[in-house]
This record gives sequence, structure tokens and C-alpha cells, in this order.
Amino acid sequence: MAEIQMTTYDIVIFGASGFTGKHVVREALKFLSPNSPLKSLALAGRNLSKLSETLKWASKSPPTLPLLVADTSDTSSLRRMASQAKLVLNCVGPFRLHGDPVVDACVEAGCDYLDICGEPEFMERIEAVYHEKAVETGSLVISACGFDSIPAEFGFMFNSRQWVSPAAPNRVQAYLQLESDKRMVGNFATYESAVLGFANADNLIKLRRSGRRRARPSIPGYAPTKGSIIEYQKKLGLWALNLASADATVVRRTLSILTENPTGLHGVNEDPKVADKRIAFWSIVKPAHFGVKIGSKKLLGLLPWIAIGLSLMRLCGSSLGRWFLLTFPSVFSLGVFRKKGPTKEELESASFKMWFVGHGFSDANLASQRNATPDTEIITRVTGPDVGYLTTSIILVQCALIILERRGDLPKGGILTPGIVFGPTHLQDRLQENGVSFDLISKTQFYT
Repeated sequence: MAEIQMTTYDIVIFGASGFTGKHVVREALKFLSPNSPLKSLALAGRNLSKLSETLKWASKSPPTLPLLVADTSDTSSLRRMASQAKLVLNCVGPFRLHGDPVVDACVEAGCDYLDICGEPEFMERIEAVYHEKAVETGSLVISACGFDSIPAEFGFMFNSRQWVSPAAPNRVQAYLQLESDKRMVGNFATYESAVLGFANADNLIKLRRSGRRRARPSIPGYAPTKGSIIEYQKKLGLWALNLASADATVVRRTLSILTENPTGLHGVNEDPKVADKRIAFWSIVKPAHFGVKIGSKKLLGLLPWIAIGLSLMRLCGSSLGRWFLLTFPSVFSLGVFRKKGPTKEELESASFKMWFVGHGFSDANLASQRNATPDTEIITRVTGPDVGYLTTSIILVQCALIILERRGDLPKGGILTPGIVFGPTHLQDRLQENGVSFDLISKTQFYT
């Protein structure tokens, strides 16, 4: 009997009926066209009726799209979905609970995979388990293609590229400022991932100890001290607190790969002009120490984040404590996170600013002098709409379009970070065109 050939779609959005998935569908529909890299699109999830409702929600005149049944508890359904996709966009989290079987299916099928994960353990675990197989099958697997962690990665690289040789950065500190005319409401999935990640922090430590040592970039000068728990950043007018996010770990992974591959990663069928552009791009990206803080114009604005941190430390150690945290998120986050998510009005009023304050040397050679301290400051900024749903959807879809349009210029396969894959591409320009902006704010040299 002849084998039945299944239709292959440019993109399959998995978890399309979830709250974030719905926004990804809406964003993707803007680019679905015979003249676009995205010519065919399918939606996948557990419930066909909910997928159909999603399509109606996402468009006033919804096109007829294929709806595929797929469930993370059903391996055969995931294999079937992956075999019908050039690229799977995975919106089903927490990824530590639901991500592995989706990655496994995509790697086996040799299709590409993007997700919106912000969970370091998941990202580093799938790298350890699937990287070699993904290279073999030609499956390009890239996590953190949402607000976690592309504004941080590309914001860091944008700041780094402002340091024209012989100048060089020593550290870049990011300050995330969330703004809204209405009540600020976060993504519950992000909160749930934080609870589970904090509860399983020992697993990440064990994973890193058992894995191969990552290459460390050479950074001029000494590593910065930790400083105080709460900081007032006078230049920005922000009170700030360390933010436990995936951003810093993703940036470090990118810099580690770059240390081992100073000209970046070769494309599977790369145009020579693209190769020249890639080499030129990475030649001006300079490594630096990197961290992220949450910022607020008022000191009281940090209270919800302090409450979340204290709650995680006190309650994550027991199953009962985790139950309380996940059942009553609004209580333990002082209203920042809630299960039902934001209203349309709350989404539309929300925005973010992510400031990048770089400190370094006007001449990298100065760093080798005794008691040398940075003498130059460069401040840049990334801005955009609501982080949890709108910015995340914009970023994920633009990453997907670049893969469809430029696949031959990208690595054959592997478990990689967004920065090392998309850095030399025109992703920053595409984000700028779609509502996520990059700006140089100031350059200052102190001891002239």
C-alpha cells in the first residue's frame, strides 16, 4: 500500500488556544499571505472546538485553517504534528512539565522549533539531551523567543555594539521598568514557572555541575561587586531590585558559544555576502558582565516583587506551600499575577522600558592598569507594549518569519540561543518595524 503523504505547513502553533497562544495566532495572521514567507499556517492543541474559537477571536474575518489535535501526554499526536510542520511554535508551558516531549518530537522529525520559555533548567536540560541529535536531524531548536529573553539579549548586544574600539564594556546592567495607566497584571504562566523553578533550583545546580564546562569570555577589568539588595539608579530615576529571570543565563550562554565561535555559527547553505555580514556583526559585539533588575519610579513599587521573593523562599520548599502559591497568586504577589490574566484594556495600557547601563573603558588597555576603574558609561534602551502577551507575540512571530525566509543562512540544527542564531540577521530591524524600539540614550566619558 502506498504511504499517505501528509500536508506540510510552514508554521504550526502548538497551544494556540491558550491565552498567550491566542495572541500569537492573532499576530501570525497579520503575515499570512502568498507573498509572505508565511504561506501556510495550522493551529494545534488538545481541543478542536477551542482552536476554532481561537481563530474567531483572533480575526474578524478568520481564514479557514487546518486544526490539528496534539497533546503533550500523547507522543504519537506530537510526532504527527511535527511531521506536518516546517516550524513549530510552542506556547504550552510550564515547559519543565510539558516541553520535553514537544522538543523530542520536533528533533525526531527534523523540523524547527521555537518557544517562549523563560525557564533556565528546561533550556539547559534540552541542550544537554538533544543538541547532538538536533544537529544530526537538522532541527533548529531555539528557546526564549519571547520577552524572555530577546529584549535582554538584543538590548545587551545593541549596547555592546556602541563601544567602538578601542573602547570596551566591563558590565552592562539592565533595568526593567513596567508601566501601565491601569492595574499591572502579569502572565500567570510566568509566575507558575517561577514557583516551580525556585522549588527545583537544586536540579539546575546539579545539571550545571554534571555538564561540560562552558567557555568563559575575556572581559576587561574586574567583575563587578554584588552591591546592595535595593539600589537607586539616579540617572534613570529608578529604585531597583535584582530580578531572578532567565535573561542573564541566556546572555551568558550566547557569549560562551561566541567565545568558542568568534565569527558566529555558519549557515547550512549560507550566501557568501551573508557570511561576510555575520563575521562583521560579531566582530563588534563585545562581551561584558550582565545582570537584570526590576525598576520602579517609587520605592513602594518594588513591594510586590519583594513579596514574591519572600513568598518563594518561605513556601516553595513544601508541596503545601507551592499549592498555596499557585492557588492564590494574587495574594502572594500583591495583585501583580492572577489566574484569569489581564483584560483587553489592561493589555493595551501596559508597556515596558528596558534600560541598559553599560560601564567600561575608553581604551580596553586601561583595564590592565592597577586599580583601574571604568571611565565610560553608555546608556541604551529597548521599549515596547505589554511584555507577557503583545511583545512576546511580536517577537516570536518575527523570529519565525526569519527562519522561514532565511533558513539556509542559519545553522543546520542544534539547541541554540536566540542571540547566537538571530544576532546577525535583520531581527532587530523587524522588531523596530513592529513596535519594539532600540535607542541610544547617552555616551559619557568621566575622567577626560
